[in-house]
Amino acid sequence: MTDKRKIRYKVDLRGYMADCDANYFRLMKLFPEMTREAAERKVGFSHDRDHELRFVVRENTPYTTLIELSQVASAGNNTNPWFRLPVMKLRLYHDARVAEVVSCDGVRHVKSRYGYPNRKMYQQDEKAQWNRFLGEWLSHCLARGYYPEPLFGEAP
Repeated sequence: MTDKRKIRYKVDLRGYMADCDANYFRLMKLFPEMTREAAERKVGFSHDRDHELRFVVRENTPYTTLIELSQVASAGNNTNPWFRLPVMKLRLYHDARVAEVVSCDGVRHVKSRYGYPNRKMYQQDEKAQWNRFLGEWLSHCLARGYYPEPLFGEAP
């Protein structure tokens, strides 16, 4: 006879922090000038010239940076409203060298653990999934992305 007691979800803090560490270094590789005020970076993809990811610095302090990540249509292209990346806000902690998603599509203050089922139907590890999703996007940008704006001045 099997024991049917409910197993309570446990937060994997080590895995969560590893994702946040890796996301920080991925972001620094993609967007090294983020510590400047009002910096912006667009990353396009060679397989899809219709869309770009846009990283915009929204807040900059000596120890933290708040970045907004969104998907935008390339110049002259209309995007389908049913196909869009959620707008994510990322907080980078430069002293600890970690980056985490603090907001996704306007949803803030997400708990690290939820009972399931719950009223808003969040997954038990909703916050960790946001950070894994960010890691997948950043890895994709590093592997398949390009910078649509010129990185250097015009050639003579």
